[in-house]
Formats: sequence, C-alpha cells, structure tokens
Amino acid sequence: MKRSVMFLLASLVATPLFAADDLCTVNLKKLSDYKATASTLGQPLLDQIRDTRIEAQKAQAAGDTQKCISLTNKALQDVVNSQKGH
Repeated sequence: MKRSVMFLLASLVATPLFAADDLCTVNLKKLSDYKATASTLGQPLLDQIRDTRIEAQKAQAAGDTQKCISLTNKALQDVVNSQKGH
C-alpha cells in the first residue's frame, strides 16, 4: 500500500514538471515558426526573436525551464503586439 501511495504522489509531483518542459518546447517551436514567416515581421524583431530563442534554448539545456518559459512567453507577446501594431 505504501508503494502505491508513494508512486501516486511521485507521479503527481512530476506531472507539472513535464508540462512546464513541454510549454518551453512548444514556445520554442512557435518562435521558430515565426522566424520562418519572416516576411510579416520586421528585421529588428526577428533579431530579437533569434536572440531570445538562443537564450531560451540555453536555459532549457541548463534545466532552467521557468527561465525558458519566461523568455519565450515575452518574445511571443512581442510578436503578437507587433502584429497588432503596438
């Protein structure tokens, strides 16, 4: 019984970590996709996206998922704002 409870608790604790890592990966993919559609974005923003993507990939490789998510969320928001004309 103790093993079952411990396994259940361990899986519940680990689930958010996998979800966070997935969000980092998804956001990095979105940034790569924006780079592929460069004609709709200006060069300064493309440079900023590239630099942020590189920094986020380094954070992900170092195991700092929260930093990766924070960086990519900000870059994605910048893209959305530029498309709205802000």
